[in-house]
Order: sequence, then structure tokens, then C-alpha cells
Amino acid sequence: MAMSAPLRSLEEEVTCSICLDYLRDPVTIDCGHVFCRNCTTDVRPVSGRPVCPLCKKPFKKENIRPVWQLASLVESIERLKVDRGRQQGTVAPQQHNTKLCERHEEKLHYYCEDDGKLLCVLCRESREHRSHTAVLLEKAAQPHREKILSHLSTLRRDRDKIQGFQTKAETDIMAMLKQLQSQRQCIEAGFEEVHQFLRERERHLLDQLETLEQEVTEGREKCKDRSSVELSRLALVISELESRAQQPAAEFMQDTGDFLNRYPRKKFWIGKPISRVVKKRTEELSEKILSLQQGLREFQGKLLRDLEYKTVSVTLDPKSASGYLQLSEDWKCVTYSSLYQNAYLYPQQFDCEPGVLGSKGFTWGKVYWEVEVERDSWSEDEEEDGEEEEGEEEEEEEEEEEEAGYADGYVDWGTDEEEESEEEEEEEEEEVDEEEEVQESCMVGVARDSVKRKGDLSLRPEDGVWALRLSSAGVWANTYPEAELFPSLRPRRVGIALDYEGGTVTFTNAESQELIYTFTTTFTRRLVPFLWLKWPGTRLLLRP
Repeated sequence: MAMSAPLRSLEEEVTCSICLDYLRDPVTIDCGHVFCRNCTTDVRPVSGRPVCPLCKKPFKKENIRPVWQLASLVESIERLKVDRGRQQGTVAPQQHNTKLCERHEEKLHYYCEDDGKLLCVLCRESREHRSHTAVLLEKAAQPHREKILSHLSTLRRDRDKIQGFQTKAETDIMAMLKQLQSQRQCIEAGFEEVHQFLRERERHLLDQLETLEQEVTEGREKCKDRSSVELSRLALVISELESRAQQPAAEFMQDTGDFLNRYPRKKFWIGKPISRVVKKRTEELSEKILSLQQGLREFQGKLLRDLEYKTVSVTLDPKSASGYLQLSEDWKCVTYSSLYQNAYLYPQQFDCEPGVLGSKGFTWGKVYWEVEVERDSWSEDEEEDGEEEEGEEEEEEEEEEEEAGYADGYVDWGTDEEEESEEEEEEEEEEVDEEEEVQESCMVGVARDSVKRKGDLSLRPEDGVWALRLSSAGVWANTYPEAELFPSLRPRRVGIALDYEGGTVTFTNAESQELIYTFTTTFTRRLVPFLWLKWPGTRLLLRP
């Protein structure tokens, strides 16, 4: 306690009146007052010259002189405070954390810009650093602090942006999930509505079918009962006549009356097993079933195209086109010519078969495109078909009118030889018609890009071709043997849906959406569109 007052007095003597801290690098000015060197640089000039903060007298900065004795006194006072604190155990907590000079064990106040080292007062005045530029630690640290603060500001802005992006992303994701959930509900509700509708229609058709089955069964029982009565009556008459015919001649000739008049051949009842009303209702039900099948095929084809497949634009490869084929300038239309044109010969060209491949291939995904079949004479064929259908309907009506009842008498039947000859003639005509169909037809589908193109080709799935063959007489799948197909309408525009991973090629009527045929296999090579045309007056166009 005895040393506290003198020590406090000494501290006041070595305290800078500007920064109110110990004098750091003390200097004296013209008036004799002492300040820190760094503090004198912060003195604001008055009338162009700096003035002393205490006496307000002007001074010149070039007259500033260092006071080494005070610097040493400051160091001594600080060392004394440290030693005293160690003795009393009352060293401030912050002094334990203060880094001291390893050489002089003094507090580090300066930073040497030349060597990049921290200096105490004694190091600052040593020969090693006297000629170097040394600044106070706080001043040296200020530019670095400002850089860090600037960088921190940039990082905080980045953090705020990321948080903003995260918030917006979370909002967008929640909105998207909500939209997807709504779409899930729409899908489930839509399909449930369709399922319910189909179940009701199914029950309605099955009820009609059960009613017809019951009426047909009742008609069978009625017919069976009436037929049994007639058969019993005829059996009794036949038995009497057989007994009469087996009598001895003497007994038989006793009564030689007219047996035919005595046992006349009466008209007997043979009721129709199926009434005309039941037949008509059965035919109406058959038409409804056909309409149902067609509608389901169209429904399947539309869903298949719209929900699962991506529509692509394809073109033809002119280097693969046969000399019998002519391509349009945009490579989307092909026509057949009976004259072979061999102006250009390419290794990948079809030589014998009138085929051509697409320029774009597929090795994955689900893709869809269309092929339009244009033929000049189809409108006339449709008119003739309509007239034939009308004639058939008239013949059917006449046949129904002739079926008014069963007349008494016998029906003469043809011999077996005549029937066989007629069947042979029909088979020969069918073979001739089939040959003509093969000669004039077209094929649309897909093929492996490595499909064989030279010589006579079978063009079957096992050869790498999956296609439909179309002619004026019908539609076939190019299986072996060919599978004849029976679409409800003649396909004018054929939709081709390729599912590479699923291994399917599906053909639909692009106009009615009716499902025509599906090939199922495993694809291992690149697939390309395939067209084959040997049908004069016909054009194949790729859509879109």
C-alpha cells in the first residue's frame, strides 16, 4: 500500500493526455509537452499549423524530438506493475493472456513492416529495427481488420442469398409437392370414376346377356316339350303301321282299306327354338360388344400415345432407299416406281426389295411417329364397299323374310363331291387373291440398323423387322406365318409406338386411336423406322 501512491503518481506522469494511455514512443514538441508519436499525427491543424492540445501553441512537425528516457520509464513502470502483481497474486486476468516479447519480456506494441514481426519498445529502439518502419499494432492491424470485415460482409451477403434461395427453393418444392399431390388425387379420382363407369357398363351388358341366356333356355325347354309330344304321337303311329306291315298276308288282306287316308301324314309343329325378338336383341348385343371392343382399343391407343410416348420427327435415309423408290426433297415421302433407277449405288442400299430406312435411330426411350398411307383409288373402293354392304344387307333381309316358318316336305342336299369341288375352287381363288395382295402392298414399322439389304429378304421379326403389311384387302402382321388382323376401320394413318427398354412395338390407327397390334421382344441393337412399298399409285408420308 505504501508504494501505490508513488506508483500512481508515476503513471500519471507517463500518461499521454491525448489517448489517456501510457506514452508509446514518446516525443516532445516545441512547447515542451510530451505525447505519443502516433497521437501527434492525429492533431488537427488550426490556421494551417498544428497546435498543442494542452497549451494551444502552434508547433512544427519537423521539430518533434523523441524522449527516450520517458520510453524507458514507461517500460520500467509496466515491469514494476507486473512484478508487483505477481508478488500479490493480483495480476489482471487479461495480463495472463497478453503476449510478451520473448527477448525482453515486455508487452508488444509495434509491428515491423520490413520484417513482419511484433516488437516491444526496446526492440523498436534496438539497432536491428531502428531503421525499419514500425507502426503501432492497432494501426497495422486496422487494414487487415477492414479486409476481414469486408470479406465478412461479402460472406454474410452470400449467406443471406443462400438462405433466401433455400427459403424460395423450399417454398417452390412445397408448392410442387402440393401440385403433385393434387395431380395424384386427380389421377386416382379420374381412374376410379372410369373404373366405376366400366363396372356399371360391364354389369349392364352382363345383365342383358343373362336375360338373353334365360330366354334362350326357356325357348329350348318349350321346344323340347312340344317336340316330345310330336315325337310320341309319331312313334305311336309308326308302331301301329310297323305291326300292321308285319301281319300275315291272310290277316293283312282282311282289311285293305286306304291306309294312307286312315293314317294321314298330318302337319306337325316344329317351333322356332329362338324367337325373332331374341335373335334381334342378340344381334344388337353383338354390335354393342364390337363397339365396346373398338372403343377399348381406341382408348388404349390414345392413352398409350398421349401418356407414355414422346412424339418425334423422323426422316428417311436416301442412301438406304431402293432404286424402285423415289423420295421427296424433305425425305419424308416415298413413292414406288416400277422402273429401277440405279444412278447412285451405296453399300447400305436395298437392291431387290423396295425398302428404305429412317435416318434417325433409337437405342432407348419411348418414341412415337406416324406413317400416312395415301392411295388414289381408295375413295372409289370405299364406294364399292358401301354398295356391296348394302347388297349384303338386302340379301340378309330377304333371307330373314324367307324364314317365316318350316314348310312340310323334304330338302334336297348336294353331294359330297360337289361340295369338295366348290371348296377347292374357293381355295384357289383365295390363293390367287393372296398372291395379288402380296404383290401390291406396303409395310410400315421398325428394323434393326444392321438388317440385311441385299438379295431376296423375308423381312420377318427374326430377321430384325417388325412391321404391318397393308393392302386394299386387309392388314397383316409380318409374323411367320402372317397374322391377319381385323381393325374396325382401314388405317389411313398408322401410329408406331416404340418402347425400347420394354421391348414392344405397338401399332395404332392414328385417326381413331384404335389399337391394331403389338410385337413383344428384346432389343439389343439400334432401331430405325422402316418402310417397304410395292404398290403403284400409293405414297407413304412420315408424320409429323
